Amino acid sequence: MPLFHPFPGLRYSLSHVASLDDVVCPPYDVISESERIAFEAKSPSNIVRLELPHDEDGKGDRYERAAALLDAWRDGGILHRDGAPAFYGYRMRFTDPTGARRQTVGVIGALGLEPPGTGILPHEETTPKAKTDRLELLRATRANLSPIWGLSPGSGLSDHCDPPGHPAEHATDADRVVHELWPITEPERIEAIRAAVEAQPVLIADGHHRYETALTYRDEQERSGAARIDDDFVLALIVELAPEQLTVQAIHRLIEGLPAGFDLVTALGPWFDITPTEPADRTITSRMADAEAVAVLTPNGAWLARPRSSLRDAATHDLDSSRLDVALAGLPGHQLVFQHGWDHAAAAVATGQADAAVLLRPATVEQIAAVSRGGVRMPAKTTFFWPKPRTGMVVRELLA
Repeated sequence: MPLFHPFPGLRYSLSHVASLDDVVCPPYDVISESERIAFEAKSPSNIVRLELPHDEDGKGDRYERAAALLDAWRDGGILHRDGAPAFYGYRMRFTDPTGARRQTVGVIGALGLEPPGTGILPHEETTPKAKTDRLELLRATRANLSPIWGLSPGSGLSDHCDPPGHPAEHATDADRVVHELWPITEPERIEAIRAAVEAQPVLIADGHHRYETALTYRDEQERSGAARIDDDFVLALIVELAPEQLTVQAIHRLIEGLPAGFDLVTALGPWFDITPTEPADRTITSRMADAEAVAVLTPNGAWLARPRSSLRDAATHDLDSSRLDVALAGLPGHQLVFQHGWDHAAAAVATGQADAAVLLRPATVEQIAAVSRGGVRMPAKTTFFWPKPRTGMVVRELLA
């Protein structure tokens, strides 16, 4: 079973920053270049300067610059280290895509590293992706800047991390999600949280590559003889695997590089029962749900595509992503690009950025839970957990 420990967090000093809104940012892998620039413009202390350092002519290695900046913020009091180990309660309050008011409540701590498939379970395959960037940053800063997101099945975890009436630290992001954090230091609550998380394997919801990078770094330190206890852990937000705690959205597929004049709709015909539909708008997801179908968008129109029984039988999972993997395997050479947000996918087709898009329905919490009980991993980029916890609410240093 996984280990889950409190740690002395590194946090922004509210006496040195006007608002946490100005200094926190999303995880590195959902920040565009224009967004990175905008976050930097908010404050010279915005943590995007550490989370996503960039090359600057004549200013040396970007990772070493990030490490030097982290040292300067600690020395200057912008960041302060808590005096004792703590877990950190974390709540995200938001309005979901249906207009309902929701919240996700979990706890941030140090999660023990284990080979995937033991006490830590990936829920979907990962795409080939260079991990050198995150590894170089970890080597230089010796800090976990952003938490991975883990799910704890049926643990009762939320019973032990109730937020105070007015959490001292909070930030509101551009989607009007309110992020709140509070330290948990009472010994009885710390032990209850540890027991809840350590009772069952933790399913990785988000941050597979950061987890694998932490494993690589730990192994690297062990080979060099420089390993420390903190190298055996990674910063993690743990949330109960429960429908009331999670909002799971789909990740859609853009198709690029098809031969000129290729008829995608006809090519998908053997696998799907395809009918025309109105152009994609805010009703497209409800139309897909009603028809139990994916949506195919091309410059020539939009279609609802309901899987035929042969496709259902051929797919590994009862998931749109699994079925689409089967259906696309026979296409001529092309590239798949993963895109969150039906509107962004539709815009990519309308502007000619993509030849076509296939909009998928999200996996359910029940399907994710089935994977946590030992099922075959879902295809890569099946789930998009939303909202994303903010980088900079608390940082974990690798001290000992």
